[in-house]
Amino acid sequence: MNERLRIVMKERGVDVRELAATCQVDPKTVERWITPGRQPHRKHRSAVAATLQVAESELWPESQLTNTDPQPPRNAELVDVYPNRASVPRDTWLTLLDGAEERIDVLVFSGTFFAQTNPRIAKMLARRAADGVEIRLCFGDPRSDAVKTRDSEEGLHGTLSAKIRASLTYYLDLLAVDGCSIRLHATTLYASLFRYDDQVLVNPHIWGQPASANPLLHLRRSEEGGWFDLYTESFDTVWQQARPLTADEGILHG
Repeated sequence: MNERLRIVMKERGVDVRELAATCQVDPKTVERWITPGRQPHRKHRSAVAATLQVAESELWPESQLTNTDPQPPRNAELVDVYPNRASVPRDTWLTLLDGAEERIDVLVFSGTFFAQTNPRIAKMLARRAADGVEIRLCFGDPRSDAVKTRDSEEGLHGTLSAKIRASLTYYLDLLAVDGCSIRLHATTLYASLFRYDDQVLVNPHIWGQPASANPLLHLRRSEEGGWFDLYTESFDTVWQQARPLTADEGILHG
């Protein structure tokens, strides 16, 4: 337990919900900072310290860096590189999904493999949402020009839209789950993204090649303005432009 954090919150008259609102996280996340004493991400440590008007080092002394700490190497955010998406171990996908505390973001055209390699994916995402994790799933709009273009480039003979519709059937139950959102985008997709808090799996797209055959980068955020931020900011931009999927719009029937 982070006894110091609990005491300072009580002294300042700040409860769990107030601190969660300030940090823009779920109250359950704040509870985990107190018991069992998980250390928040860097930006949240700073926000908590500012809200409670106390030095960050008093709440998390082990998190402080000294002036003698070396600068992180240029590739500090790069955790691993895989020759293709198919070579990423299944345990890696499951561990990241189970370990997320704040958000899970997915940006794909169809993402068929995401469900086919884990038949219980919808139930797992629903469970994570119940834990306070925000779930955002963004698929290609099967009726969009972007999907038609990608279909042509990969020589799929008009089947990509059908793959997207088939993939969406795995996730329809999530439309009724609090904390889960599904949207459809009509943008050119340069990389599929799978974000879990401060880690992201980036699957760049090579012209004419299926996503499964393209390389994959595993990144962990280590500094402002790095690769992680570039990719996750692109997700946010696409998400803002995408439209919500509704259960009654008939998109699954062409």
